[in-house]
Amino acid sequence: MQVVVNGESRQVPEDATLEAVLREYGVPDRGVAVALDGAVVPRAAWPATGLRPEATVEVLTAVQGG
Repeated sequence: MQVVVNGESRQVPEDATLEAVLREYGVPDRGVAVALDGAVVPRAAWPATGLRPEATVEVLTAVQGG
């Protein structure tokens, strides 16, 4: 099925979880926030969060500095 990750359409397996997709795209375990269809998903919920066709995943990276 197709999902959108950070604005890019991607093909993922029908049973893909949020965690599997993030791992496939090299998203680090720390220092990021992830939203699925506009709602932030806590890291602990990534393994159990399934995706629907055309789901939108946004990965935001924390940046330090001032």
